[in-house]
Amino acid sequence: MRNNLISVFALLMGTLFLFLGNGLHGLLLPMRGAFEGYETTMLGLLGTSWASGFVLGCLMAPTIVKRIGHVRAFSGFASLIAIIALLTGMLVDPVWWIVLRVVTGFSIAGTSMIIESWLNERATNESRGLIFSLYIAITLIGTVGGQLTVALGDVTTPILFMFAGILYCFAMLPTTLSTAASPQPLKQVRLDIPALYRTSPVACVGIVLIGIANGAFGTLGAVFGANAGLTSSTIAIMMSVAIFAGAVMQLPAGRMSDRIDRRIVLAILSAVAAGAGLSLFVVQPASVPVLLVLTALYGATANALYPIAVSHANDFASPEDFVKVSGGLLLLYGIGTIIGPTIGGPIMSAVGPYALFMVTCWAHILITAYAIFRSRRRAAKPAEMRDSYTTINPGTMTTPESLQLSPRALPQQQASDDLSEEKTA
Repeated sequence: MRNNLISVFALLMGTLFLFLGNGLHGLLLPMRGAFEGYETTMLGLLGTSWASGFVLGCLMAPTIVKRIGHVRAFSGFASLIAIIALLTGMLVDPVWWIVLRVVTGFSIAGTSMIIESWLNERATNESRGLIFSLYIAITLIGTVGGQLTVALGDVTTPILFMFAGILYCFAMLPTTLSTAASPQPLKQVRLDIPALYRTSPVACVGIVLIGIANGAFGTLGAVFGANAGLTSSTIAIMMSVAIFAGAVMQLPAGRMSDRIDRRIVLAILSAVAAGAGLSLFVVQPASVPVLLVLTALYGATANALYPIAVSHANDFASPEDFVKVSGGLLLLYGIGTIIGPTIGGPIMSAVGPYALFMVTCWAHILITAYAIFRSRRRAAKPAEMRDSYTTINPGTMTTPESLQLSPRALPQQQASDDLSEEKTA
């Protein structure tokens, strides 16, 4: 086990630098845009373009990697990300930013999938659970750490953009300098919406709505903070508190969903998230501590919804379909994150910065209503027949390739190995 963890340490360090850069650059752009006085609608499109590129990357990157190899593809993707981080500090223009964010999202998906496939190749059955947990934790730490870095510099200068570029370059080193053999080709992901809906209507509809709420907050939260008069450090803390609170909430929410109908848990958490969003919209707290408490409550409940919805879908799917179902739902989540900033920006422009939470509130109200409706249409799986809850990803985005690392993917891999042995025999 120890030797196995040492072998993946370099890859995990590359992951840390990749998400540090992503957390910093993703928060820096809307904050700088708000300072420049750009329209909220335009700033919302930064999230839309990044999410669009990310979804396209999940679908198309495996083909690129297959043609040119893992190391070359990773170097190319990482170089593009670093170059774009520097360019966005030089070309301070919203149209250029929107175009470049598509390329960044695509490249982030490609680099993430390559790292995840390498980790999956190194993982054994005994170490898989630990490596998967470490990977999820590092993506969280990297994103939060990158966001907090904004508080250490001046968003009106190119320095932080340059620092983001340096972080992306550091992310390139562990993989490009590795002498290990390239892993197996990346898995092609197909999005079969009718099949996903048949498996779990609540998960299918709910995850799109979760993506809308999380995409709107993730992109426009910094814009809200800037327009509401918050300092850069307060904005960084607010965004990080939401993610961290969601991570803390994973365990209690997961245990609850293992004991009672997961749809009821979804309804409860969504109702609380809607209440927190409504409170922020109506009260518009002038006190920073009150704002942070309400944001923490919002983040804790909103960021706990995604893994519960995926667990509910897998309760009704065959164990060997875990990767296919979870990967499809992740792409649906990506589609939701495309929609969220697109509708959130114009609404904030028309109503004001606190209207961001009106958007998230309505998304969570719809999740609550639909989860309760579906709970009356189909009986819940008995607790003893459900899969145990597994944390997937609180508040950050990984690719479908990461699901291969999950211990729940083992039935599919073992079935594939058995089939290969039969063909050999």
